[in-house]
Amino acid sequence: MTDAEVLQIFSDTHALLEGHFLLRSGLHSRQFFQCALVLQYPRQAEKLCAALAAKLPAADAVISPAMGGLFVGHEVGRALGLRHIFAEKNAMGALELRRNFEIKPGQRFLVVEDVVTRGGRVQETINIVKQRGGQVVAVGTVVDRSGGKADFSGVPLVSLLKLQIETFELSACPLCKEGKPVVKPGS
Repeated sequence: MTDAEVLQIFSDTHALLEGHFLLRSGLHSRQFFQCALVLQYPRQAEKLCAALAAKLPAADAVISPAMGGLFVGHEVGRALGLRHIFAEKNAMGALELRRNFEIKPGQRFLVVEDVVTRGGRVQETINIVKQRGGQVVAVGTVVDRSGGKADFSGVPLVSLLKLQIETFELSACPLCKEGKPVVKPGS
């Protein structure tokens, strides 16, 4: 699947938003990938995630951070014929493994997310796998908007679409300086 084909799917489903956005990472941006708008269409989700799955190395299972990675992880797991589990926020806002999901020592995992900007939730998920003796063989994401800055300590980052999208720290955001209202559309 080409970058143009991926972008066309985001465009057709109105999932690439333009405006002034506050990202979960704390950064501001003019563009926002609202993957939920793509993933509401099962055939589109299947197509995108199968293409991502085809780029990923062999593993024993898939794990995703909730909320954004749930459908992507499930679809990648389905495409690869692998079990999919997820980490979710606890009362303190940190990710944890619940619902009696198991990670056995030595199991090889793919950590799968919808969009990576800084990769904070992905890193939390990697830590959960490692703390239980598992191994993370790759991180897979539909959209990598990190500009090459996401670093997972030697774990390769595989993306379906890699874009250089401008982001701003709050103190340097030109949209804030122009007085444009900020929207937080994500998880």
